[in-house]
Amino acid sequence: MSISYIFIFIFGLCVGSFLNVLIDRLPKGESIFGRSYCNHCHKTLEWYELVPVLSFIVLRGKCSKCKKPIPLQYPLVELATGGLFLLIFIFFTPFDVNLSNETIFSTFNFQNLLLLFCQLFIASCLIVIFMSDLKYMIVPDEIVYSGMVIALIYQFSNWKMGQLPEWHYPLLAGIGPALFFLFLILITKGKGMGFGDVKIAAFMGFFLSWPNILIALLLAFFSGALVGLILIATKKKGMKSEIPFGCFLVPATLTALFWGEELISWYIGMLH
Repeated sequence: MSISYIFIFIFGLCVGSFLNVLIDRLPKGESIFGRSYCNHCHKTLEWYELVPVLSFIVLRGKCSKCKKPIPLQYPLVELATGGLFLLIFIFFTPFDVNLSNETIFSTFNFQNLLLLFCQLFIASCLIVIFMSDLKYMIVPDEIVYSGMVIALIYQFSNWKMGQLPEWHYPLLAGIGPALFFLFLILITKGKGMGFGDVKIAAFMGFFLSWPNILIALLLAFFSGALVGLILIATKKKGMKSEIPFGCFLVPATLTALFWGEELISWYIGMLH
């Protein structure tokens, strides 16, 4: 299985390299199909300058032509994507072990491959949303709407496999938070959050369903409030400053995905 882990991690690194293109170009309305280039001198990058992480290390974090620093975003996004792909593979890929414990093999049928594809696709969307919101305070529609479609396919696949109690749970889990966020926008006149957060909330709900969506929202609001108070206390932000809430929604979504059931069980245990 170590070979599978290495493969999925390297695959994630390669996907992360493409996600960097989406992060930089979609918010600017640029085409994603052109050759990659240096953000400073606009030199077209050679193929060997595009090897994930390794190129950054070999070039010592600088453009080969203008010697300007290459943003840390690029290797960090690649590593984050590789690590997240590996976590998803470890957490959710089913394995069968025979009675003698001599052979371990993965049960890759069509449904399992479809679920794995959906999870990796959605994880990629979440990374793009996080970085785009952090860097430009923009949530690309192409990403969030694609994520919604794949999230519903993911839930439908779960339902067909008998793992979802009620098919309408993910729909309600997406529509409910989106309406709540829209209500907050209306009463705050757009000062509390943006419409991009409404779309992210719907995406989260379709993917996580009930009750994990509740865990994710609670974590996002709590972490957002905590970071906001710290930034205000350190005078890095003011009371009226905008903070990209998508940067809290995305980690909360991933936390609920991996540990949502454990958090719910822990909370119920606390009540008793």
